[in-house]
Amino acid sequence: MTVTGDPAGLSVSYLLATTAGGTGRHVAMLAGGCAARGAAVHVYGPAAAGPWLARDAAGPAAPGWDFSTVDIAARARPARDFAAALRLRRLLARDTPGVLHAHGLRAGALAALALALPGAPRTALAVTVHNAPPAGGPAAAVYAGLELIVARRADAVLTVSGDLDGRLRRRGARLAGRALVPAPAAAGASPAEIAALHHEFGGRVIVVGVGRLAEQKGFGTLIAAAARWQQRAVVPLLLIAGEGPLDSELRRQAGMAGVAVQFLGARHDVPALLAAADVVVVPSNWEGQPLVVQEALRAGRPLVATRVGGIAELTGGDGALLVPPGEPFALAAAVTRLLDDPGAAARLAAAARARAALLPTGTAAVDQALGLYQRVCRPVIGRS
Repeated sequence: MTVTGDPAGLSVSYLLATTAGGTGRHVAMLAGGCAARGAAVHVYGPAAAGPWLARDAAGPAAPGWDFSTVDIAARARPARDFAAALRLRRLLARDTPGVLHAHGLRAGALAALALALPGAPRTALAVTVHNAPPAGGPAAAVYAGLELIVARRADAVLTVSGDLDGRLRRRGARLAGRALVPAPAAAGASPAEIAALHHEFGGRVIVVGVGRLAEQKGFGTLIAAAARWQQRAVVPLLLIAGEGPLDSELRRQAGMAGVAVQFLGARHDVPALLAAADVVVVPSNWEGQPLVVQEALRAGRPLVATRVGGIAELTGGDGALLVPPGEPFALAAAVTRLLDDPGAAARLAAAARARAALLPTGTAAVDQALGLYQRVCRPVIGRS
């Protein structure tokens, strides 16, 4: 999708419910890119998102970009959600954007509510669905309800993977294609940085996982897989970088299984950490389009990942060894295969670098977004 007109004069607002994962970085990239092309840009979200954007994305410093708080709860809270919708309606009446682009189902459903309230402006609604639902339970039922709201009210819905595309299509959504969600550009790790990491971890063979320590990311499966390679002649050191609610539980699991693992917490040298890995593992139970897969491909290291969400679309058929989610035996077998066969590992690393060259760019993502905005704004303008 390409830009079909001059973005100058276009006003667009973004709504996000969280900056977790890649959502915050994606919104910051789109907001900054659209503002740089002459669009007036406003960003709305929880209070915690403002400092995050200012610190990590330099968002509010971009020309035409300002941030306003909308207190979106992490879970459904009827009274609080209605108050947030009223707040959002007031902001939309103040800023009068041609399009409101909500990111995530919570944000999308809240945006639909705000635009349905009396006095709301005639603003087009676009929603990007970034993540797949959890498997079963009350959360899955809530997710399905949010999907219905977004499908019925949004003027355009973007998804990040084929399975999400199918889910929203079945709900009757006006699908506008696959969202381009590039990982933030990062300088490649230097040989000195990689050597320093090898020294930090004692020159051992290292297997690296990066992500939020939450059920979605499947690190419990990774630790169970690591328990299967503890009897090897050369035992790899498992490194897990990230923070999250399962930190204590995962540490207990690793201790009980006798796994050689270091929990690194938040790291600011993830590109170097990935580049230093003998094998990178993404063991997710469910996903949309995880940025860490793109980062691993760019690092050019052998990658083992689960076949969930949009991962296979990123890696293609040869950019990673893909295994079913939640199966420690299959995950351990894939990792040890690469550790035992340097030739296979080198071929996979080369294939990862080739796939990295095909990944979307920030420019392409902004082009796509502006093309969508200009398309959905026209019927709204015509009704006013």
